[in-house]
Amino acid sequence: MQQTADYDHVERKRWLFFGLPWTFTVYRMKDDMLNVKSGFFKLVQDDCYMYKIVDVKLTQSLMERIFGLGTITCYTGDTTDKELILKHIKHSEEIKDYLLKTSEEARIKRRTVNMLDIGSGDVSDIDDVNFN
Repeated sequence: MQQTADYDHVERKRWLFFGLPWTFTVYRMKDDMLNVKSGFFKLVQDDCYMYKIVDVKLTQSLMERIFGLGTITCYTGDTTDKELILKHIKHSEEIKDYLLKTSEEARIKRRTVNMLDIGSGDVSDIDDVNFN
């Protein structure tokens, strides 16, 4: 895994077989942004602020596990991309943990932490409360 002065983590998309980094996709992460740069003839850059990353999922097929790779799916609140997929990268578990920790810190820093209301039920379920 590569680190530069501007970014905390820099990783390349790799071929599934042998894990060789002969692709034109680079994933760059820093404490406030995730950047995906891809393409050779047509260059496409996609950015997502860390505070917009809601959840992160790591999947590893058998071939990915054999070659030490993984695919990370970032579920975001971004309007252009609801899912950012970082395919076939090395150090995938470490990067997944970094994304989770950094996105949570960014949400706390920006005061955009959302709490889910899971199974709170109906207002009529509350005992001894008079709403008149």
